[in-house]
This record gives sequence, C-alpha cells and structure tokens, in this order.
Amino acid sequence: MVTVSDTAKNKIVELRKADGFDDDYQIRVGVLGGGCSGLTYNLEFNSDSKPNDMVFEDKGVKIIVDKKSLLYLAGTTLDFSDGLNGKGFQFINPNATRTCGCGESFAV
Repeated sequence: MVTVSDTAKNKIVELRKADGFDDDYQIRVGVLGGGCSGLTYNLEFNSDSKPNDMVFEDKGVKIIVDKKSLLYLAGTTLDFSDGLNGKGFQFINPNATRTCGCGESFAV
C-alpha cells in the first residue's frame, strides 16, 4: 500500500485543480530503471487503470500502482516539501537501501 501525507494530499488537490483535471484523475506512482542509484520514481496524473494495476485510496486520494512497481513501493508514503532543502514530492520508502544525493533515485 502507498499512502499520502496531508501536505502531499493538499498539493495534489491544488495541482489537479490548477491543471484542469477533474476528480477522476488519480495519481499514478511507479518505478523505472535509471538514475544514479538504479531506480527512479515516476509520478503523474492518470484517469484510467490497467488490469494489472493496484488502486489504493488514502485521505481521499486514489493512487494507482502497477504490480511490478508495488514490489518496490510497498509501505511508501508520498510527501510534499516546499522547504529550503528542496521543493517537490518526496517518497519515504522503507524498502530503499540506498538513495542518491538528490533523492530522485534509489536502490533496494
């Protein structure tokens, strides 16, 4: 399961409205190969799920994760920060054994 923090939820609602997406647009979270640690996170708005997708809901936000990515993301919390140390969505992933300095890629 993937969860969202309150700050991430608020930012998702704000971005969805600013981009003109209705409530049918969910968040798709995935893992792709690449980055300096081997795997990178992918985050986007999406309005449809595929047969092999898992759909979770937390704090009113629907999150779509493909089954392969779920192996790497189980237990992850999606957060948002707009502090001095970086602005944007952050993945708090208990499965990551190593992350790069920028926090955009990880290894398990």
